[in-house]
Amino acid sequence: MKATPLSVAAVAAIAITYIRAFFFTPLEAIQGPAQKILYLHAPSAWVAFLAFGLVGLASVLYLWLKDERLDRIAESSAEVGVMFTTIVLVTGPLWGKPIWGTWWTWDARLTLTLFLWFIYLGYIVLRGAVDDRAMRARYSAVLGILGTLLIPFIHLSVYLFRTLHPQPILMKPGAPSLPGEMLATLLLSFGSFTLLYVALLRGRYRYAVERDNAHPPETYDA
Repeated sequence: MKATPLSVAAVAAIAITYIRAFFFTPLEAIQGPAQKILYLHAPSAWVAFLAFGLVGLASVLYLWLKDERLDRIAESSAEVGVMFTTIVLVTGPLWGKPIWGTWWTWDARLTLTLFLWFIYLGYIVLRGAVDDRAMRARYSAVLGILGTLLIPFIHLSVYLFRTLHPQPILMKPGAPSLPGEMLATLLLSFGSFTLLYVALLRGRYRYAVERDNAHPPETYDA
């Protein structure tokens, strides 16, 4: 992806986030240094859900309007979402081992998040397996919508089931449950990761446009 003012701003925001996280944000009293993973794990989860939410929205609109731009947005957002979900699934066990004493447990939130990752991995595989552009877009839209429907259950799973995973810090009823300095750093991480998501989405969408323009539907070979 070519560097753009947006991508440069995103990288700068990420750098500022981690300078603040490591040098100007206090350690959590019980978890110690392991708690710093919060500033990577939580914003990655937010961006993953944002990306897959956009996949669902763009997919619904594609099935209605049949506009290829919407299919490209869904495709691009799904790939970025899988990347951030992978970060969530890697950083979760790295955080969980010193705190919970185990790399992985098959509780509801972790299992549903892994299932979501498989759905969108399948979405990407599906797009590579179907040659007809219209058929590929239609099948992908249906799968993208089904995957998006899982996101509310993942968010509510910590309330519905007994789980080791802590309840949401920000997206919950009532005020955030973090000290002010940690909350400011976490909010900064959410903002910088959202900016990075927009930059990646824009770059991936431009690639999709160039690819589709170079391969008209009659000769298109994904």
